[in-house]
Amino acid sequence: MRRGRLRVLLGAAPGVGKTYEMLEEGRRLRESGVDVVITVVETHGRAATAAQAEGLPQVPRRTVSHRGVVLDEMDLDAVLARAPQLALVDELAHTNAPGSRHEKRWQDVEELLDAGIDVITTVNVQHIESVGGVALQITGVAQRETVPDAVVRAADQIEVVDLAPQALRDRLSAGHVYPAERIDAALSNYFRLGNLTALRELALLWLADEVDSALNTYRAEQGITGTWQARERVVVALTGGPEGETLLRRGARIAARSAGGELLAVHVTTQDGLRSETPGALTAQRALIEQLGGSYHQVVGTDVPRTLVEFARSVNASQLVIGVSRRSRLLAALTGPGIGSTVIRESGDIDVHMVTHSAAGGRPALPRLAGTALSVRRRIAGFAIALVGGPLLTWLLTAFRTDETITTDVLGYQLLVVLVALVGGIWPAVFAAVMSGLTLDYFFVRPFYTVTVADPRHAWALVLYVVIALLVSLVVDRSARATRLARRRAAESELLATVAGSVLRGQGALPALVTRTREAFSLAGVRLVVDGETVASDGEPLPSSAGAAGSAGSRAGETEIPVGEGAVLELHGGTLDASERRLLQVIVTQLQGALEQHRLEQTAQAADVLAQADQVRSALLSAVSHDLRRPLAAAVASIGGLRAADAGGSFSLSPGDRAELLATADESLTTLTRLVTDLLDVSRVEAGVLAVSLADVDAAAVVMASIDELGLGPDQIDLSLDDELPPLRADPVLLQRVLVNVLANAVRYEPTGPSRVRLTTSRLGDAAQIRVIDHGPGLPPERRGEAFSPFQRLGDTDNTTGLGLGLALSRGFAEGMGGTLTPEDTPGGGLTMVVELPIAAGDVAAGTPAVAATGATTEGARE
Repeated sequence: MRRGRLRVLLGAAPGVGKTYEMLEEGRRLRESGVDVVITVVETHGRAATAAQAEGLPQVPRRTVSHRGVVLDEMDLDAVLARAPQLALVDELAHTNAPGSRHEKRWQDVEELLDAGIDVITTVNVQHIESVGGVALQITGVAQRETVPDAVVRAADQIEVVDLAPQALRDRLSAGHVYPAERIDAALSNYFRLGNLTALRELALLWLADEVDSALNTYRAEQGITGTWQARERVVVALTGGPEGETLLRRGARIAARSAGGELLAVHVTTQDGLRSETPGALTAQRALIEQLGGSYHQVVGTDVPRTLVEFARSVNASQLVIGVSRRSRLLAALTGPGIGSTVIRESGDIDVHMVTHSAAGGRPALPRLAGTALSVRRRIAGFAIALVGGPLLTWLLTAFRTDETITTDVLGYQLLVVLVALVGGIWPAVFAAVMSGLTLDYFFVRPFYTVTVADPRHAWALVLYVVIALLVSLVVDRSARATRLARRRAAESELLATVAGSVLRGQGALPALVTRTREAFSLAGVRLVVDGETVASDGEPLPSSAGAAGSAGSRAGETEIPVGEGAVLELHGGTLDASERRLLQVIVTQLQGALEQHRLEQTAQAADVLAQADQVRSALLSAVSHDLRRPLAAAVASIGGLRAADAGGSFSLSPGDRAELLATADESLTTLTRLVTDLLDVSRVEAGVLAVSLADVDAAAVVMASIDELGLGPDQIDLSLDDELPPLRADPVLLQRVLVNVLANAVRYEPTGPSRVRLTTSRLGDAAQIRVIDHGPGLPPERRGEAFSPFQRLGDTDNTTGLGLGLALSRGFAEGMGGTLTPEDTPGGGLTMVVELPIAAGDVAAGTPAVAATGATTEGARE
């Protein structure tokens, strides 16, 4: 059976038209003969959206009762039995009611796709798992309902339903998104112009990254090696020399010429290691890359030009910036074309920019002797020097030949042999020694022009001549090998320093190590699998034919390396030699350390929870020993005085004194009762066993009861209640305690004068908001979390104000009812406390008991 196709409509915020677009597409396909059904659609009271849904067949939803609340959910079994060609499923990130087959709606969609049913669905960018943290920083609203990135990325088609931020605000102001009573609150909070602009950019960038990933996957599957310049990507080649800053700034200017341009800097480390003439230059250039908004990459390769071009192709670069050679003209003439010429020849359709700089064409210098000592190129150069230098030297020496110049002739050929040994190694040196020995005998030893040795001592001299050449060659060869090994170590050390630097600069340790591993060995893809789950990956997806986890080895460019217990590093797209495997083992060791650190962090978090619990217990004992002592002592003293007078002692109490003692005892016992109740309640909240009795509650009635309890008058509080606000699903007693605590704090800090505490009610989606607004000193953002901690008065030492449990209890009560209590800044100064609770759904019998753990939520559909 074929798998169904998934089409995702991605939006930046509620109200951009995702659901409308989905329904419109459903109507169009139905008119063309496709069997389309609506499985679940949330219109949120929008008339235009509801009109689009008319005429399309719908699968009735199933009802689920949870904690006395009746919820409507998609009937998955009914949809599977109906087996339409196309299902319209709204709000992919929705959390299903407890007791459903799947916890999340996206899991229902996966089952529909497995059954061969095509699906069109909607989701907002802030509900994508990897984007949730960024969206929280932008909007200040945490997303409790998310969908994994992999689910959205696996869609066959992703479309952004886009709307300009100001146009969305205009729609909101016109009442096309939310009812009138919610417009002001929405415009001043979530739907601020800056929020919408940032969310829009986030959605477009996420889709751009997805398109880029899909393009790379397609090119890999089709075997396309040429670059497709869909986006301007500028790669700057760094050598570690002083010209790096000039190249980076030029590359940044090129990337900035087009929207969405990217700047990438790459340093190729060969087996010879670094050849930087300016110590610390590469480190400074890496810092400059971050300032310019680019990224730094380091790869290892024996052929610098080819490695550089391969990297540029792997990132689909359109521009390649390299510096003009720092070699002098004389050195360039002696050593042939440099890296720049080779890169231009190999680049193909990648534009290459040769940038001049102050270090170009430096003063003449001897060729560097460091390098790969026995490469084919070096050996050919040695033979060439012997073949060319030998005849030239012979012609020069024969022009001045006398019987007295034999010593000079021998030393001249000896110098030639040493030079050949330094350049080409042992075999060119042996060749030069034999040829020069024969030449000496033929041209400079009597009888001339014959290869005969009249004196046996001359034969031994020729033998010694060849032995000296061999010894010099061996010394050069060993020195070159030692240099090569040392520089290989330097290359490995720098690679590991780059990996460590990526982690220290704030990147995640595991993703950074995986990314650097792929780049360092020029692999197509790398991923780290822990207990069967991919925790970090980079590059192309690994083929499905990869071997079983845990089997080390390589075949057909695929390699699997065990990383500790239960973890495997999988690589594909290249075969590693012995030296690269040794370096890879070092990286694997770092991966083991990073995994162990991750496990230790999890253990530390668990220990931190226990430490916090101990701190609460200590504070509880402190409160019992200090704050309960005063009312308890006052009550004991008052009751003792009354008992002494009633026992007929030496003194008697007047009616006024008796009444005063009774009032003191009553007040002290009432205070004691309240303190003990708060202590018990906060213990229940901390333990997660708070009993909640949910019912349909009229918010206005609870607000008025809270005001009456505090004895507040019109001169202290200003009310703005929504008459059309439907009943809330809450515990009326707990909600009143929340409002009493919050109102008491607001009145306490409200400055004297014409301003008053303001209390408003409004609806936002499937939730109601009760806002308590004061104009006092406010609460710094860095101390807001501390304000909700138990036994915290924020520096207030007045023990008559209680134990500092008010806000902690209020938040615990709100979360226990399935809501939230969050602080916000009041425009113009002050603090606004927002109590958000779910709207009652369906006909629910008032007072139906439900026991809920703190922090549990009862959520309907949210957009």
